[in-house]
Amino acid sequence: MGSYILILVLITERGVNMLHKVKIQTSHHSQMVDITRQVAEAVNQENITSGSVLVFCPHTTAAVTINENADPDVIHDILTRLEEMYPWNHPLDRHGEGNSAAHLKASTIGASELIPVTEGRLLLGTWQGIYFCEFDGPRSRTFYVKVCADNKG
Repeated sequence: MGSYILILVLITERGVNMLHKVKIQTSHHSQMVDITRQVAEAVNQENITSGSVLVFCPHTTAAVTINENADPDVIHDILTRLEEMYPWNHPLDRHGEGNSAAHLKASTIGASELIPVTEGRLLLGTWQGIYFCEFDGPRSRTFYVKVCADNKG
């Protein structure tokens, strides 16, 4: 679905509950980038066996979701149907930047996902992947991965 660049930056002190800042360069106006590997790498870096990971998007025209990562037609269909629901040019839109559709898509999909970690791995279904959703690109973007270990004892 296009090219992108990911840069992982550790931004908190050592120990559990580490926050990772990931920079991404999207290459299309609308696209979904599979970020499952980058999220799993953050979990591996923290060396936790049980806990959770929060993936958060701090942008109002981008989002994070979990969906199928086996068939690329699913991503195509999601983006196509979102465009049908929220066309880029709508005669009633008033927002001066002209990107109301991107704001609506981001609000519909959501800004975060919480994924359990068990036995050191993301607890995702067989066909699930974590996606960064761009709705107003191409742009330089950021998302955060917060790794939280379960308390022992």
